[in-house]
Amino acid sequence: MPKLKIDNREVEVPAGATILDAAARLRIDIPTLCFLKGCDPSTSCMVCVVKIDGLPNLVPACATVATDGMQVESDSEEVREARRAALELLLSDHLGDCMGPCQMTCPARMDIPLMIRQIAAGRLADAIVTVKKDIALPAVLGRICPAPCEKSCRRAVHDQALSICLLKRYVADVDLQSDKPYLPQCKPSRSKRVAIIGAGPAGLAAAYYLSQDGFDCTIFDDHDEPGGMLRYALCSTGILPVSCNHRKDADATKLPRDVLDKEITSIMKLGVEFRPETRIGDKISIQDLQRDSDAVFIAVGKLEQADVEAMGLEAGKNGIAIEAGTYQTSLPGVFAGGDAVRNRKLAVRSVADGKEAAASIAQYILGQPVTGPERPFNTRIGRLKEDEIEIFLNNVSDKSRVQPTADDGGFSDDQARDEAARCLHCDCRKPQTCKLRRYAKEYDAKPSRYQGPRRLFSQILEHPNVIYEPGKCIDCGICIQTAAKAGEELGLAFVGRGFDVRVAVPFDRSLAEGLKKAASQCVESCPTGALAFKN
Repeated sequence: MPKLKIDNREVEVPAGATILDAAARLRIDIPTLCFLKGCDPSTSCMVCVVKIDGLPNLVPACATVATDGMQVESDSEEVREARRAALELLLSDHLGDCMGPCQMTCPARMDIPLMIRQIAAGRLADAIVTVKKDIALPAVLGRICPAPCEKSCRRAVHDQALSICLLKRYVADVDLQSDKPYLPQCKPSRSKRVAIIGAGPAGLAAAYYLSQDGFDCTIFDDHDEPGGMLRYALCSTGILPVSCNHRKDADATKLPRDVLDKEITSIMKLGVEFRPETRIGDKISIQDLQRDSDAVFIAVGKLEQADVEAMGLEAGKNGIAIEAGTYQTSLPGVFAGGDAVRNRKLAVRSVADGKEAAASIAQYILGQPVTGPERPFNTRIGRLKEDEIEIFLNNVSDKSRVQPTADDGGFSDDQARDEAARCLHCDCRKPQTCKLRRYAKEYDAKPSRYQGPRRLFSQILEHPNVIYEPGKCIDCGICIQTAAKAGEELGLAFVGRGFDVRVAVPFDRSLAEGLKKAASQCVESCPTGALAFKN
């Protein structure tokens, strides 16, 4: 039995075992895309390359037999750069969106496509979980948000964008009107305190997510009730201050006070403490909060430069200066967000700031590197070519945008399902299991590093359960071997030559004819989203 070393760790393997087998024994993760245990290695993706001492070139771990005395490097900079280049070559020919355009333009990065599918399926209990994972005040925002997500909806090229904002409002309203509105699970208390200055959308959102993570939150505000500009500028029974008359969204008919109260109550139920009529700078200073808390989040709304400097903070162009991506200010342990740091005056942006700042605050308190929220990897199709929108329109509702008929402007159950059925499903159907996306994120691969003319978008829909998107196929051949092992009469094969080679059913037969037995196995073994279940 040969003995070898991988990253200076010795391992013994049976004769004929590969370097990949040996790495698995040491629990060393070597990335693979075109390899599946039980299938013959194709060595086409080259993301499993390793360095063998004494050899001039890198070799694929999936097909290189381990020999006695072999010295292998699996994680050197040379190896990582080669894997990154291999991934970027694959991405240069990849045609698909990991995340839908609507999600990418939502300031809070809410998984809008998933919410829409859950509404269409009548799974509203799941939909509110999806919404509140990223939006702390969905019923409020469903009434006042200018819906930047709808401006990027691909459906608008054909007729009209989906009513995403109303669908979000529908999910939230149904939940608030239920006997037991959704409350997220909170981790046990970490006995760590966060002081939040300002009870507007940014402060409330920060408290919502920090409380779930086990931090004790106290919100200080100079008003007698929480809500900030949501209550004092937008509520239908609130007073519109002179300072808020310039707001484009200051429509006093949009936001009923009871809706705001219910959503704030759900946040307070997580254990958040509210200190009303407490103006920071009078009886309590920033320094007092720093001393008595483990972190401070400033979300007080618009500030003048003199106000910022009076707090002992560095001023920026639009208020408090913060580090991009982490919301850290010039004071240790002090973070800021919302209108205190930017000039956009969008409630949804403030809610997003609160959520993202909460991630940075948690990292700071726990002694971790403060990097902010994780940014998921994404590829984009970009602007559609002529007639490509017609492909997206296959197999979805051809109805026009639904107009709500209720007196309060919201959707009924049937209207919400009809509107949800208009979604084109632009996002990937396998975002969590796509290995190409996983390794592209891990190796910091850049989709645009190698650019060339992109192929035409296409979808093969004739199978009753499976969708095939050739633009996402990396020609690994795993599905071909899987179908053959299952005894498919036709199965799949490589068709064409050179750069035009593709996976298809032989003899121009349909996917339904080619995959009569092995459709599910092929979907599960596909390393990308090329083969996926329709639903």
